[in-house]
Amino acid sequence: MKYIKIDDINQDNLLVYKQLRDKFFSADNSFIADSPKVVNLLLGTEIEVKSILATQEYYEEFEELISSKKIPNLYLASKLEMQSIVGHKIHHNCMMHGVRPLEKKLEELGEQIIMLDTITSTENVGSIARSAAALGIDSYMLPKEAPHPFSRRALRVSMGHASLLKTYIYNDIRETIKDLKLAGYRVYAAEISEDSTYLSNVITPKKWVLIMGHEGKGISQRVLELCDEVVTIEMQEGIKSLNVSVAASIIMYQFKRDLLKTH
Repeated sequence: MKYIKIDDINQDNLLVYKQLRDKFFSADNSFIADSPKVVNLLLGTEIEVKSILATQEYYEEFEELISSKKIPNLYLASKLEMQSIVGHKIHHNCMMHGVRPLEKKLEELGEQIIMLDTITSTENVGSIARSAAALGIDSYMLPKEAPHPFSRRALRVSMGHASLLKTYIYNDIRETIKDLKLAGYRVYAAEISEDSTYLSNVITPKKWVLIMGHEGKGISQRVLELCDEVVTIEMQEGIKSLNVSVAASIIMYQFKRDLLKTH
């Protein structure tokens, strides 16, 4: 492999590793991934890779995997140089600059969908993506204002598994719910309400959407009124809620378990 040795950490073609942050969208829909586990998983997909910034040790250890992709630029740097480029201390020895895969159309999504409503935490977006991929739920719907699953931290928290999901970004949640129902999905909202169904009593159909709400505010009444059913996890008295990513994982597991038993 032919490497490009870094002799100037301020050169223009390295700025993407310094400037790209969670809410930054570049003209070519770029993203940055870091750590060997995440980068190596992505190298095994069809995602377009523009460059890798890594140490000699990383390139030597994973030479065969890297050679399997046609990557235009392989930048070689020491870990200290990498830290100077990104502007903070790092605990890994490789980073990757890639292009986000195209977002899916609604009709291209799978039969089970996890959907987020006004969520704000990048970590939760990544954690939910990781759980969905692990449980075999391959479709992820998020509002335009939410952190993107390919933002740097979300991708790292998902351990790269966000790349295995079909991502759909919506503008209006109420109109999107109506479209989903017309497409034959049963829409569930995870929320505590007077008429909610305990999770253990839910009868899961083949096509469903699970909506998880804002970390603090939950799901608005206007959205709840459009859903087919509200589901609540049974909890000990005095405990009102779980972290949204934990709750999503529990409900997705139960829904998937019921689906395997009934279909």
